[in-house]
Amino acid sequence: MTQPLKPFGYFEPTTIEEAAQILSKYGTKAKVLAGGIDLVARMRRRLIQPQYVVSILNIPGLDYIQSDEAGLRFGALTTIRSIEFSPIIERDYAVLHEAASQIASVQVKTMGTAVGNLCVATPASDIASALYALAARLRITGSASEKIIPIEDFFVGVNKSVLEPGEIVTEVILPSPTLQTGGAFFKLVRTAADIAKVNVAVSLTVTDNRCGEARIALGSVAPTVIRATRAEEALKGSTLEPKVVEQAAQLAAQEAKPIADLRSTIEYRRGMVRVLVRRAVEK
Repeated sequence: MTQPLKPFGYFEPTTIEEAAQILSKYGTKAKVLAGGIDLVARMRRRLIQPQYVVSILNIPGLDYIQSDEAGLRFGALTTIRSIEFSPIIERDYAVLHEAASQIASVQVKTMGTAVGNLCVATPASDIASALYALAARLRITGSASEKIIPIEDFFVGVNKSVLEPGEIVTEVILPSPTLQTGGAFFKLVRTAADIAKVNVAVSLTVTDNRCGEARIALGSVAPTVIRATRAEEALKGSTLEPKVVEQAAQLAAQEAKPIADLRSTIEYRRGMVRVLVRRAVEK
């Protein structure tokens, strides 16, 4: 049940350094506002009650999608809608394009940022699963330092990440794709506006129907998005025959660690992991 927002202090810094200093000063009492889709909803439901909100909307240079020979980068204020309609992402990073296309409503995608979606650290994040499959790295900026980490090192539990007070994810970095690399994203939802019961993101490098590299990400089936590493190993070096694909799909289902909740059962989620992994690999 939503309720009126409780009073809170509000800051509008104009630089990353200023924002990081404010966040560092107030620690766990402060939250970052970008698109605000999740933050405001959780505040209205009293799931979180920050005493301070730090808007990064007035910080220039955070809304971009750029590509070069090293790969692709996008900033903390890049919206999901911008990712969905980026010709470069649709051409070179299909799994991310497909994930962005399937998220909620036009209104949510227009307001919501991809980095904000990541920072919620929900295991059901479509964007996170796609970026796992693409071997993304995250640039994290603090008041006195900056670091780049693999996305797999970012999440530590449900709604928990490695971000320390004063740190902001400012950029997502994707490696340059090869001509033989392709990907696919599938998810199971009750309605388009619902979060995924299961989502699957796959990136494969294939030459003459033989798989070289494979990355398979599973969402909504563990406390964080996970890699199905045994399934990946089953594909690497193999021709993508139906029996090989089915074996990988079954291994992925075994690697899933879902819970039962109001949206689905453990058995159903595991079964759908197998189905969706098979579909993604075959695509």
